Order: sequence, then C-alpha cells, then structure tokens
Amino acid sequence: MRTRLVTGLALIGLMAFAGAAMAKPDRADIAKKLSEASTVYTELVSSTDRSIPKQLIDHARCIAIIPHVVKAAVGVGARHGDGVIVCRTESGWSAPVFVEINGGSFGPQIGVESTDLVLFFMNDNGAKSLIQGSKITLGGKASIAAGPFGRSGEAATNLELHSEIYSYARAKGLFAGLSLEGAKLGIDKDDIATFYGTDLSASDVLFGKGPATVPEEVDMFRKVLP
Repeated sequence: MRTRLVTGLALIGLMAFAGAAMAKPDRADIAKKLSEASTVYTELVSSTDRSIPKQLIDHARCIAIIPHVVKAAVGVGARHGDGVIVCRTESGWSAPVFVEINGGSFGPQIGVESTDLVLFFMNDNGAKSLIQGSKITLGGKASIAAGPFGRSGEAATNLELHSEIYSYARAKGLFAGLSLEGAKLGIDKDDIATFYGTDLSASDVLFGKGPATVPEEVDMFRKVLP
C-alpha cells in the first residue's frame, strides 16, 4: 500500500512538471517567487546550526535562489524549480532575473521531494554564460561544488574558492551542501517580460541599466541580500 501511495505521488509530481511548463505566467505568482526567495535566503544565512563562511558570501558575484525545487521519480526521475538570480553591480545588487532549473536521473528510484536551493556564483562567468546561451549545465561550463559550512569551511576556503558555483539545499529541515552536476539552469524569458512589462533582456537586467522603474517587490527582496 505504501509503495502504491509513493508511486502515485511520484506520478503526480512528474505530471506537474508538464503542467508547469504549459502554464501561462501570472505577475502575482511571479512576484511571489521574490517573497519566497527572500525567506529561503534569510533562513540560510541566519542558521545558527551551520553557518556559511562570511568570505564566501562577501565574495559572491551573483546569487540564485530557487525555492521548492520538486524532484519526482518512478524509475526515471525529473527535477524542476523556478527562482531568481541577482548579480552585484557598482551601485549594489541588480534587479532579479527569473530562472528555472531542470534535470533528470536514472536508476532504481521512487518518490517525491521538495528542496530549496541557493547557488553562490563566485565570478561573473557563470551568470554571463547563462544569459548568453539562455541556459547552462551545472558542472559543465560552470564548475559547481557543495558549499562549505562554519569555521572549518572558512579555513578550507581561505579566500581560495576554486569552484565557480557553491550550492546549498534544504530538503528536510537543515541546509546542507549539495552537488548539482548535470542540472540545467535557464533563463525564464516569459517571467521577465510579464514581471517587468517590457522586452528587457536578462543581460539588461543583470549587467545593464535594468528596468526603468523598479517594482516595489524588487526593493523588498534586495533588502535581505548582503
């Protein structure tokens, strides 16, 4: 009975991926992603059980936050989630660009799991590759590693952060470092157009002048960033 229930939930999860891909973006739903991303980031950096090395946060050039990444599997697995990415500029954090993450997996597996993800880009290369090609494979052009924690993490990194991206995930309570090699991170052009009400490109938002008028939700989101 339990196996049937898990299988049913996994099938529902896989069907949800198709439904999400076909759904037309709504501005209120897109704005909600910023609120959820704020919560996820705040909970990550304020964790007293496992702290992120300060120098990693201070030297990050871009941050991607993707709440509620759903992974579902019945033999063949799939992962999907929607979130945002921001980059540092001379005047502070850029306005956010909306992104999605997708991935697959094979082998004996079954079940459904929701995970919050935070990715720290240690240079501009990964983000620029993302906007140039509209999609990057994590662990491909952009090297990715599980993010370190605490004092031992600070000693290990010691400002020599060799990976381009460090990732953190929370599936059941505490955050943990997670490697996401093979997952594809892509730009969601429909969400950008719907939210900003214009044909701004991802490059314009992250590395250009940005939107002429910054929505209130953007200012509220940027207040939680370092």
